[in-house]
Amino acid sequence: MESTEVESDILRRVRTLLRELDGHHPACQCDRGMLRWTLHKKIDQNPSNSSVLVRILVKELERAERGDFRHYIIPLLHTLMYTLIKAPCISDELCSRVYDFCKKLLTLPRPFCTIGLDCAARLKVERAAPGTLYQRMVISEQSLRSDPYPYQEKIFIFADPELLSEAICKALVTDTEAAQASQSPRVCMCCVIIHAMQAALGEGCDVGGLKAALQAVPTSAVERWFRQVVAAVESAGSAASAARDQHAASLERIHCAILSSLQGGSAPLAEPQGTPLPNPSISFHLWTEGDQLWRELVLFVRPLSQSCEQDCLSQDLETFEIQDIISECECCEQSRFSVLSTDSGIERDLPAAAEEPPAPSGAEPDPARLQRKGGIKKKSSPLESVAFLQPGCNGPAAKPPVKPPRRPGIAPEPAAPLQRLHTARIVLLGDDRILGRLAQAYHSLRKRETRRVFLTPRLNLQFYYIPVVTGQPSTSGSTDQEELCEVATYLGRADPWYESNIHTLSHMIPKLATMPSSPSRHPGTDLFITDVIAYYVRMGTQPVLFQVYAVKIFFNDPAQEPAEDVFLTELCTQAQDSISHRDLSTTKKKMTLDGPGIDLTVTYRKVVVSDREKELALSLRSTGLVMKAIPANEAQELVCLSVNITEIIRINNLSGRSFSAVANRLKTRNIKIRSTEQRPFTVCLDKDSRRAYRNVISVEVSPCLEPSYCLQRTRTMKFNQHEAEDVGLVKYMPKSLLLPINTFAGVIP
Repeated sequence: MESTEVESDILRRVRTLLRELDGHHPACQCDRGMLRWTLHKKIDQNPSNSSVLVRILVKELERAERGDFRHYIIPLLHTLMYTLIKAPCISDELCSRVYDFCKKLLTLPRPFCTIGLDCAARLKVERAAPGTLYQRMVISEQSLRSDPYPYQEKIFIFADPELLSEAICKALVTDTEAAQASQSPRVCMCCVIIHAMQAALGEGCDVGGLKAALQAVPTSAVERWFRQVVAAVESAGSAASAARDQHAASLERIHCAILSSLQGGSAPLAEPQGTPLPNPSISFHLWTEGDQLWRELVLFVRPLSQSCEQDCLSQDLETFEIQDIISECECCEQSRFSVLSTDSGIERDLPAAAEEPPAPSGAEPDPARLQRKGGIKKKSSPLESVAFLQPGCNGPAAKPPVKPPRRPGIAPEPAAPLQRLHTARIVLLGDDRILGRLAQAYHSLRKRETRRVFLTPRLNLQFYYIPVVTGQPSTSGSTDQEELCEVATYLGRADPWYESNIHTLSHMIPKLATMPSSPSRHPGTDLFITDVIAYYVRMGTQPVLFQVYAVKIFFNDPAQEPAEDVFLTELCTQAQDSISHRDLSTTKKKMTLDGPGIDLTVTYRKVVVSDREKELALSLRSTGLVMKAIPANEAQELVCLSVNITEIIRINNLSGRSFSAVANRLKTRNIKIRSTEQRPFTVCLDKDSRRAYRNVISVEVSPCLEPSYCLQRTRTMKFNQHEAEDVGLVKYMPKSLLLPINTFAGVIP
């Protein structure tokens, strides 16, 4: 295909992609969500066209910036950056044009200035040392050992087996395994070496000779050249005044050294070939246990094979659990660890002194000495042991480093701050119900970190959400299935690129899971789901913050302790049908007089424009209510509950007494609901029937507080008991617990 035909074909594909952003969907609905994927696949098949696509995207970006097409900017910029990372070689002139455009975005409001600044910073490094972005991405995603760039990343896919079918779970497992099948550390190191040579040397790089030479040498030689290439690229990228010529000269020497090891010389240079970008490291998990997320993150930061496991854990440490450092903080009181004491407080139970001779093994115990009965010995998991969570434990028999004695008059050296070298990217597959479980797990994780900090200074945690709907799409109106994906609908309205690439796949993923695989397809090729997940986690860097709400539930039985839980999307209450036989006749008579439902007292703080709190109270008869935390449109704020109460109104007329249901709507952040006649009702959280509470008489809902804020405020109040407002460090800490879910642009105003 001639160059003009290639350029016109790529331009047509880009314009089709932009038309989809305007709401003009393709004629075939099955193509929705695949336009971006097919465009990048076409460039992967012929990498020499990467420069053509970059040039077209730059022109479209400049046209969108001049006209009133701001919603084109972020999708085009993400497409351009992804192409630039994978491209074998891009001229400095093109990179300079993209860099200048990104600097123009700094004058625009968020999120344009935020994304423009991030892209400009990465392009500056790429211009100084071509191939840096590709190299860093592969090193971190594959966890390759590299001293100049020691960062590691991993993708964790979590799916609820009760929400997704077995066929979908099997298809996802097959896809992730096929993506990793042909990848090994040696293959990934070869990709880094070859791409760095291509990016720096351009047409002077002998790709065929490099591949042949790297295949012929042992792994130790590949590792040696990999370390040399990484050191050369990182040193050039970190130097402020680095010249591309010097960087190219250093890689030219490594290039010649690799080719010199090839027997029989190298073949003549052919057309530039591309180096594929390896699939990221992905693990698939069926979410069956509550603390499964926390355990996987701890194992990622410190694997058991590299930590103090059985050899390092003594018998005392096996029975020792993390002690609760918070006794007065109500926020972290509920799920604290229990501590089993082995000391009875009796002096005679103390162990014998060192100077006392040990008693003979066959001697009978002294009857005068009090004996301790056999108690329960609780064995904790190695993940919860103090030895495992100690920062200096890195080997099976590792000992803490010995500190040198401090000389008098010399101040001790400050401890080096921990670096977040690990990034865990958590991808949730399902509907709003799995996000409710995520809110629970995230709240529990934050409370663990408040009691004993381990993951926070070491781990960068990112959340992603891909909706999956198992039913068939409906052409008319909203359905129950769409009601289960309110978060994805909101994210799609806030970010058109998320809507185009992620939300539209909610019905496609189940279809792909049930399609029979082609026998001619090679494993690992055209893995659509894996490619979409990889693109999403690589380019989706802008979080949308969702408020997590705390709920306290009181039951009809006074002996039953109140339950505390959290929810993210919805709380639903409904009048309970089950009534005791003793009150059955009285209830029937009251329902005949007052109508269906129960009498409720609702106390809430009204949300007003001035943000002033105004507490109101009302009494009504209702059959149920729904609190929604996700707004109906993107213009509304997320930190607000929309409460819809179904109120029963009695109407007296000539024909008799009748009742009508009226929707009573209010907006609030704090609300209390109580049954005045002690008749119970049911509460369901996040549309999940597994999280339903029965025999409830009262509910209190408020924004969930950040556990670390609660701890610091508790400590501050000990010394400032008369201060009503936050003082000291508490003023600058985040007060509310917000769940961040990443998209491509965040919220576009």
